[in-house]
Amino acid sequence: MATLTRQDLNFGQVVADILCEFLEVAIHLILYVREIYPSGIFEKRKKYNVPVQMACHPELNQYIQDTLHCVKPLIEKNEAEKVVLVIMDKEHHPVERFVFEISQPPLLSISSETLLSHVEQLLRAMILKISVCDAVLDNNPPGCTFTLLVHTREAATRNMEKVQVIKDFPWIVADEQEVHMEEAKLIPLKTMTSDILKYDQRLSVLLADAKDDVDESEEGQPSAMSDV
Repeated sequence: MATLTRQDLNFGQVVADILCEFLEVAIHLILYVREIYPSGIFEKRKKYNVPVQMACHPELNQYIQDTLHCVKPLIEKNEAEKVVLVIMDKEHHPVERFVFEISQPPLLSISSETLLSHVEQLLRAMILKISVCDAVLDNNPPGCTFTLLVHTREAATRNMEKVQVIKDFPWIVADEQEVHMEEAKLIPLKTMTSDILKYDQRLSVLLADAKDDVDESEEGQPSAMSDV
């Protein structure tokens, strides 16, 4: 039985592969559930043994894939702190944020079979939570767009500014209004904890009568891709 350890050179790649695959599915599902694009561009597929919705629009799919291709090396090196999907209104003001916090705690050893089985169960639970998140959220205004942000450690941000993982797909520092939401309320969706990683998925939702007490944990250097 194969065993993975923190010293294993492939461990970071395994974690990055698992997380990026999950993020791709989660991003597509969020865009479907929150009706950012017409339902007609999505098709039903199965992932983690549950039905999900994946977009069929080439440019949208390429943007998501290119973003995650750039994020993957950061996860491998444990330099990515958060990946954030920001939904914005026509005035480019954020109305919702889906925040995926990433950390890799120490790992002594774990069988590859145990890793895949345990993590798949946890990711399945998170996907199911996303699929019903609209039950606790208000409808978004018409004409919303989205952007993807990644919060990195400062040294990683400097390197990203110098090196393009994908040609003509540069990272830029996120605008202040994309990073912070005024009068936002934090709605926890699901926390996934395992021997491999701690993954905390959260929502920041703009509410008129909420206190501005949600953005105190914004650490690291936020960078962003172009909007879609």
